[in-house]
Amino acid sequence: MKLSTRNQLPGTVVSVTTGEAMAVVRIKLDNGPEITSSITKDAVEDLGLAEGAKVTALVKSTEVAIGVE
Repeated sequence: MKLSTRNQLPGTVVSVTTGEAMAVVRIKLDNGPEITSSITKDAVEDLGLAEGAKVTALVKSTEVAIGVE
């Protein structure tokens, strides 16, 4: 599948924490850091996400905020 999203980050699911409607998925990227994604519980089930699953995080955003103290 080809996608227009340019920020495609391969990684492995570290954990999936599901709530009533939403889930938080932690992904260890192949280049080192971890990121999290909040998606629907239905999406987790549809994608078959579980610890150890190989995934690609697709990042599409119009804004990245950075803060310092």
